[in-house]
Amino acid sequence: MPADAGTIPMPSSKVYYTDMNCEVGDSLLDKLSRLIVEAGIRDIDMERKFVAIKVHFGEYGNLAYLRPNYAKVVADEVRSLGGMPFLTDCNTLYVGRRKHALEHMDTANLNGFGPFSTGCQIVIADGLKGTDDVEVPVDGEYVETAKIGRAIVDSDVVITLNHFKCHELTGIGGALKNLAMGCASRRGKMEMHSSGKPEIDPEVCRGCGRCTAVCAQDAISMVDRRAVLDRDVCVGCGRCIGACPFDAVSAEMDEDRDILNHKIVEYAKAVVDGKPNFHITVIADVSPFCDCHGENDMPVVPNVGILASADPVALDRACTDLVQGQPMIEGSRLHGNSGGRKPADIFNCIHPNTRWQSTFEHCERLGFGNVGYEIVRVR
Repeated sequence: MPADAGTIPMPSSKVYYTDMNCEVGDSLLDKLSRLIVEAGIRDIDMERKFVAIKVHFGEYGNLAYLRPNYAKVVADEVRSLGGMPFLTDCNTLYVGRRKHALEHMDTANLNGFGPFSTGCQIVIADGLKGTDDVEVPVDGEYVETAKIGRAIVDSDVVITLNHFKCHELTGIGGALKNLAMGCASRRGKMEMHSSGKPEIDPEVCRGCGRCTAVCAQDAISMVDRRAVLDRDVCVGCGRCIGACPFDAVSAEMDEDRDILNHKIVEYAKAVVDGKPNFHITVIADVSPFCDCHGENDMPVVPNVGILASADPVALDRACTDLVQGQPMIEGSRLHGNSGGRKPADIFNCIHPNTRWQSTFEHCERLGFGNVGYEIVRVR
């Protein structure tokens, strides 16, 4: 992005872009392959390295998530460079069909992800119950240690494959959210979403006692065969959420939206600090809500293209600007919310209580990535 005359130019990163137009005999998969090569994926040493390809498998019932064909292009490229790729995601905090590894892998399979369709295996990074994580130190304002899925921490290289979309809490969802919320264990997700502590529903609790076994603070006791939380002793670590097999323990998503965005930035930084990383985002089927929903509404803008960069911050900013410049799709939620007139801010029009700008403001404060970018077009 050019600076105004008379100002000091801001640092910028290269973001590589290809549109979604295809000549006869060419395909989007061919264009994706050319794009990631041009963007520098082959500059990363992957020989005999474990390469985590972080994707969102989509909640069952949602059809806006990325097709597994995209993942296969990336996995094949990693293999050609001598790497050992695997697709990965972490379990969800909310109760859906991806809250533990067995359900998560079933959902991934039902949505088309598997070794035959993608060319590599699936590893749920935070383990069977979402409790297998590593505390990664963060030099942040809100987070002391990011709780990241162990398989992602153990990997040698991280690649994100992102579906850019609107989001009801953060305004936008792209590479940074995929790195942060997507790579966090269940207690890490709780740390980002909540400033409070878990709740135990006595009507759902079966008295199995598994939550008491994992509580390091002895904050949970059994009373009349039901778990009871002492909120004065609880430190809000969230391990009991992953331990409960009956979904009796939950966390209120009560964090301020700007602080949530700030925590996401700090978690994303923790995942990639000191580790080779590369990021790919597809701007297609831009849905008004996260792919964690078990449904999807119609896209709000036309398909834009595929982008790649070594800088996830510049990538997200470029995607945000490109989507803002698109026309509305008639009949979409955006079209309805705006009264049929193109709004100045697409994301805020769809979700008025969000402020996506706070993400990039915090990136600048932390010196994480570059908000400035230079688009390099790839045919």
